[in-house]
Amino acid sequence: MNVPLLDLRQQHAHLREELRAATDRVLDSQQFVLGEEVRLLEEEIARYSTTRHAVGCASGSDALLLALMALDIKAGDEVITTPFSFFATASAVTRTGATPVFVDIEPRTYNLDPSLVEAAISERTRALLPVHLYGQCAAMDALAEVAARHNLPLIEDAAQAIGAEDNGRRAGSMSTIGCFSFYPTKNLGAAGDAGMLTTNDDALAARLRTLRVHGGATEYLHTEIGINSRLDALQAAILRVKLPHLDSWSQARRERAETYSLLLTNARLAFNLRVPFIRENVRHIFHQYVVRVPEHRDALIEHLRAHGVGCKIYYPVPLHLQECFRYLGYAAGALPEAERAARETLALPIYPELRLEQQQYVVDVISRFQP
Repeated sequence: MNVPLLDLRQQHAHLREELRAATDRVLDSQQFVLGEEVRLLEEEIARYSTTRHAVGCASGSDALLLALMALDIKAGDEVITTPFSFFATASAVTRTGATPVFVDIEPRTYNLDPSLVEAAISERTRALLPVHLYGQCAAMDALAEVAARHNLPLIEDAAQAIGAEDNGRRAGSMSTIGCFSFYPTKNLGAAGDAGMLTTNDDALAARLRTLRVHGGATEYLHTEIGINSRLDALQAAILRVKLPHLDSWSQARRERAETYSLLLTNARLAFNLRVPFIRENVRHIFHQYVVRVPEHRDALIEHLRAHGVGCKIYYPVPLHLQECFRYLGYAAGALPEAERAARETLALPIYPELRLEQQQYVVDVISRFQP
């Protein structure tokens, strides 16, 4: 049996006629950039995320950059963030000229550790940028307390967490600005790059809409220098077809995660494997189902792939040890929990259409692994 890490074919087959109709609607309108489809998607995402405003842009990476620009982050500033995330989290900071300051993660959730943040704040700190990794929100109450004490804005990197909740609040609604990605592999995926920002601040929303079109108040009058990050109408139309299904897809992912954890906990494994930890009072949407294998992880990966099971490491090299960030001066051992997670974590196949027999096969293959 082959079990891919992700399979979108069934999702798209179920929605094929709606997706084609949405595409035809855009082609007939001849409005390919921004326009009515984007405006409607923005309204729908704002409602879904329980925020006043949503602003579409070209990608999740651009969403992070636009958020930082709207908050006037610039050269000489510092932004505190996590070293265990996709590269865009930190690269967006450097693109403003600012410096990312990495703080270690909680070992169970892999999210930024709030207890370590305050010690990293300096007179140059201008924002906190936590990530809701794998679909589970960071500890936002604790982070918000630190931010409030130091009068710092919070930016949520919610690229992996649309629909996730922390104490009943939706991802993207618990901060100054929330940032989303609709890359095709995300729980809500487009047919290419697409992103969104959410905020409850009217002035910030207006500025974000200006910054995404070269800083133009109108087409040829520019109040500041922005970037070209307009959301395509085709992507917006596709996302509008998918959005009504998102909650049922997220619930299906949660159910499959529960099945994995039960099967793995009951399996007689010849090695140590830890299933994901879920914080209390959260809605984890399981963008990824990530287990922890303290020893023999790489050999287990070879074993899984040899038996047709897709798997992946998110993320094998933490950001503070990337070559391009060598100038920041971090050495191996500086952020031990992030480094340990990079050595031990492993994502298994998860998607709403994953069948029970496929999950049983994955666990059976794991149980047959002999270190």
